[in-house]
Amino acid sequence: MHDLTIRQTTGQPMIRQGLGGRSTTNGHIATVFGCTGFLGRYVVTKLAQLGTQVVVANRDPDEARPLKVTGDLGQIIPLEFDLRNKEQIYECVRHSDIVINLIGRDYETKNFTFEDVHVEGTRAIAEAAMEAGVSRFVQVSALNASEDSPSKFLQTKAKGEKVLSEIYPEATIVRPSIMWGHEDRFLNRIGAADGWQFWVNESQTKILPVSAVDVAKAIEVIFGAESTLGKTYELYGDRAYTYEQVYELAREISLKPLPTFNIPTPIAKLVAKGMDMLPYNQMISPDLIQRMTMDDKPTPGALTFKDLYIDPTSLEADAIHFMRRFRSNAVFDLPYEKGEGQVKKGVYHIID
Repeated sequence: MHDLTIRQTTGQPMIRQGLGGRSTTNGHIATVFGCTGFLGRYVVTKLAQLGTQVVVANRDPDEARPLKVTGDLGQIIPLEFDLRNKEQIYECVRHSDIVINLIGRDYETKNFTFEDVHVEGTRAIAEAAMEAGVSRFVQVSALNASEDSPSKFLQTKAKGEKVLSEIYPEATIVRPSIMWGHEDRFLNRIGAADGWQFWVNESQTKILPVSAVDVAKAIEVIFGAESTLGKTYELYGDRAYTYEQVYELAREISLKPLPTFNIPTPIAKLVAKGMDMLPYNQMISPDLIQRMTMDDKPTPGALTFKDLYIDPTSLEADAIHFMRRFRSNAVFDLPYEKGEGQVKKGVYHIID
């Protein structure tokens, strides 16, 4: 009987077999949308290590292929789908007892707008999951998501949450801040720019960066805890930094000058608008410039890592693992003595 778990929402039994780990099964089948993205790879790995059979819904088999090795033979099931094809979405979720939606994008394209991805995409996946009788739904949104936000990205993230709550009142929503990790678009951009990086708002925008590993760990805990049903978790780091302070930390670790150029916000938006109209995909858009001027503001009283019994990793303690590769070979092996630089000056502490 200790190998038997009953889903409270559906009464469906989950029968574990084996001694635990990726070579056994915990009785769960999870479908992960957005699995080939930055956070998605961490989430799939966490679930597979638990012995979960994971359906990796993808648009490109070549991008999903590396996920096969995160689980044992038959553990990772790749399925192609189109976000506008409800039949394909249903095929991806019909055998699962939990769906995790990580789909999102930082910029619009000629094929998919923010509304298409964050609102209508969420609606299509939630409706298919409800039709298939899926018992759990986890939605990854964004910190600062609000329908009143000046950013269309954050507006549509909030609208997606609202649509989901109407279809799945017991869905769990996760709002992470900007994330760092291998292949991120945060520390890697800073280290690789090397003189071509620009910032707005005099680099004084305050952010609460968080480790992608910690966010994946939080989703892993939510996956197995039905006490998280219907709740929203805001996941952010233990300290707030300005972009200027993050750059100072990057300079200390990479041992490179990494100069930055501050551009007036109206000019940056005008340039971004022109680049956004180019025929090929551009990741710089007026909406991105708007978000670069907005401080991270957690909701007072919101559930956080603390409520999942997780201590978030410090950026200063972890950044060396991702920034060292940007050093020259002459100084590659030098240690990083935390606290010797100027990043400690003016660090903002989060008060619960």
